[in-house]
Amino acid sequence: MQFSITAILFGLVAVSSAAIADVENVRNTPRNVLENRQAANGACCIPEQSLKQDACTVNGAAGKCVPGGPAACNGALNCVANDQLVCDNNVQERSGNLCRFQAANGKIQDGAQQINSLAQAKVN
Repeated sequence: MQFSITAILFGLVAVSSAAIADVENVRNTPRNVLENRQAANGACCIPEQSLKQDACTVNGAAGKCVPGGPAACNGALNCVANDQLVCDNNVQERSGNLCRFQAANGKIQDGAQQINSLAQAKVN
C-alpha cells in the first residue's frame, strides 16, 4: 500500500490540529466534577475546578476567577471582586469577557507577570 506525501502531510496536520492544550489542569478531572462545579467563595478559586472568568464571591462581593490577584493562591486562580477588575468586553475568554486584576500601581496582573494593557494578556 502506498501513500502520497500529500496524504501523509494532511494526516499529520489533522492529528496535530486536534491536539488540545490543557492549560487549566482539567484534562484528567472527571466530567461530572466539571459539570457540577460549585462557585468559589473566598480569595482563591477552587484548584483544578474553577475556570478563568467563572463567577465567585470574595468578602461578600461578586467577582471572577482570574490568573493573578491580591491573594497568594499557590497556582490556583484568584477570586477578585468586580470593582478591582479591568475588562475588555470585545475579547472572549472561557465563559465570559477578558478580565484581569488591576493592582494599586496601575499595572494589570496576568498570572505571575504584570502588564500595561489587556492587549498583552495571555488569553485562552
